[in-house]
Amino acid sequence: MQTLGAIRNDWTTTEVRDLFARPFNDLIHTAQSIHRQYFDPNEVQVSTLLSIKTGACPEDCKYCPQSARYDTGLKKERLMDVETVLQRATEARQSGSTRFCMGAAWRNPNDRDMPAVIKMIQGVRSLGLETCMTLGMLSHKQSLMLQQAGLDYYNHNLDTSPEYYGNITTTRTYQDRLDTLGHVREAGMKVCSGGIVGMGESASDRAGLLVQLANLDTQPESVPINKLVKVAGTPLDQVEELDAFEFIRTIAVARIMMPKSHVRLSAGREDMNEQTQALCFMAGANSIFYGAQLLTTPNPEADADTRLFRKLGINTEQVPDESNQPTA
Repeated sequence: MQTLGAIRNDWTTTEVRDLFARPFNDLIHTAQSIHRQYFDPNEVQVSTLLSIKTGACPEDCKYCPQSARYDTGLKKERLMDVETVLQRATEARQSGSTRFCMGAAWRNPNDRDMPAVIKMIQGVRSLGLETCMTLGMLSHKQSLMLQQAGLDYYNHNLDTSPEYYGNITTTRTYQDRLDTLGHVREAGMKVCSGGIVGMGESASDRAGLLVQLANLDTQPESVPINKLVKVAGTPLDQVEELDAFEFIRTIAVARIMMPKSHVRLSAGREDMNEQTQALCFMAGANSIFYGAQLLTTPNPEADADTRLFRKLGINTEQVPDESNQPTA
């Protein structure tokens, strides 16, 4: 194995499975050591996620309550108006977020929605916040439009390994997802891409997901690691719970493989105690979503995060100076 801490794009599943199999203390020590090479170990980046269009998605992702194929009791909503989005972004900034993420339950954006989306990006940037969107699959043209509007990050998760992917989604291919990431990168935007664990996949599938992410030509700047939130009415609502230590191992291996990326402790934190979250931060997680809701699933209240950060001596990254932020 090459030197740990180096940026690599040639990981093998066998190597990564060996990382997962290390004694827990050794794995955490290695991940924390690498983390300290690239980041302040006591600083966490804070984002806020807003659903700007909820429900009625035509995809069949088996974890998702927003799919029109499942009866989860979710209320469908149209695209939110720009003024409301900017008000929510203002509130997020006041709460300490430095990045505002906007998600729409689309297979892909329609041309008629792009003008409003562009106004949202421009408005959020004018507040001095970084911008991120997740709108489904993008064409090369749409990627350029978002980049020209000033979008900083585009989120498009790979979800799981290529081998397990067909058990989770059948309405778009793995290559579709990789193509969107390629369009985003070619347009000059930063990539936010990760996956979901605890969907009944094997340890090899968790390794395979991280191999796909780390071996992209340029590793994602942001890597959200989600723990499945089981929602009644979805096909995965009865799947066996993932062991907390296996989740922490996934965070640690992601940090080792993608040393310069922000590894986000994402969905599923609502069910994690403080000790589990603390171990995730020790394992190299250095980004979270702030606020009581992630699109349609619960998230710890902001004051709970503040209390935990105080106990751990963790600081949050500062909001960028508005005077240095472009407004277009």
